[in-house]
Amino acid sequence: MNVDRIIHLMAGTLVMLGIVLSHYAHPNWIWLSLLVGLNLAQSGVTGFCPAAFLLKKAGVKDSSCCS
Repeated sequence: MNVDRIIHLMAGTLVMLGIVLSHYAHPNWIWLSLLVGLNLAQSGVTGFCPAAFLLKKAGVKDSSCCS
């Protein structure tokens, strides 16, 4: 797996987890989904993704998801 695929997997999983936890555990878990969404919007505008930065530092292969 490359960085782009891992980021998409992590973001989708965290959004779904936040929604499920807010429904079954406590309504404040919806903030998790909100923060993930805000980070996705920020990385789309600025081109900087903290998770991608950390994955690259950890040695995960970097390649475009659309190539």
